[in-house]
Amino acid sequence: MNTKIAQYIDIINEALEKIEYPQQPDELYAPIRYELSLGGKRIRPILMLMACELFGGDINQAIKPAIGLEMFHNFTLLHDDVMDNSDLRRGQPTVHRVWDENHAILSGDAMQILATQFMTQVTPRFMPAVLDTFLKTALEICEGQQFDMEFETRNDVSTDEYINMIRLKTAVLLGCALKIGAIIAGAPVAQANSLYHFGENLGLAFQLQDDYLDVYGDPIIFGKNIGGDITNDKKTFMLIEALRLAEGKDSLTLQQYIGNSNEDPREKIEAVTAVYNNLGIDKLCKEKAEHFYQAALACMDEVLVPEDRKIPLLALAQSMMNRDH
Repeated sequence: MNTKIAQYIDIINEALEKIEYPQQPDELYAPIRYELSLGGKRIRPILMLMACELFGGDINQAIKPAIGLEMFHNFTLLHDDVMDNSDLRRGQPTVHRVWDENHAILSGDAMQILATQFMTQVTPRFMPAVLDTFLKTALEICEGQQFDMEFETRNDVSTDEYINMIRLKTAVLLGCALKIGAIIAGAPVAQANSLYHFGENLGLAFQLQDDYLDVYGDPIIFGKNIGGDITNDKKTFMLIEALRLAEGKDSLTLQQYIGNSNEDPREKIEAVTAVYNNLGIDKLCKEKAEHFYQAALACMDEVLVPEDRKIPLLALAQSMMNRDH
């Protein structure tokens, strides 16, 4: 981790720790404190602070909305864990396991409200644009989650549908972070939009990299068991492409294992991964991720600031693409 990123993380974590919650009812706020204490890479607030600095803004003006965005992101994770009935988040028991589902839902709702309150703590003339960007993104994330849920029961999901789903569920929040940071710095609208599209494309590349690592990553480095997406029949780019391209024996193998929860998980992972290998799905996934990464870089070329100011943001983007976890 470079020094600049470490400084951003320290600023964000310190601000999170200083949040003053109402004392009562503690059972509403304790799950929020717990969820935010689980850590994470803090990529979204970091992007907001970086975008603010990119256009010569004062990052102190962006800290409160950056905290709001991180709180909103964690709210989505908290509710995702309830929907997916997940036991662990970042190696620790999920909120609904420590408390229960009702606590998780209500505390998540409170997190969303608190996030919006933080988002309003900007220079008044920027507030309409900041809130418009944030609320549009919040609704899009709900749309993405709905598509993801619908895909669970479909075997005819197209690659384009999948890309749009991950754009809504994951990528738009990166774009939102960057655009709000640019707005707070007083960037021209066109420049803020170019930075948004940089983040959106970077988010798509990031999620495709995640799809790849779930199958081909090192479990020790990746931090979770490999093959979880296969075990759960999750509609990822890799599975969708395999279903599209598979013929003969490969097609029969997918028909046998996909949708069959009775199969031994290790056997299922090995069999489906073998099909991916036969079809070159690993290469296709990496090529698609690289396509969106290059699209992101092209968007950054449209951002008209001195090139040396772009270095920290481009370095972070490259580290996100070269990650192994």
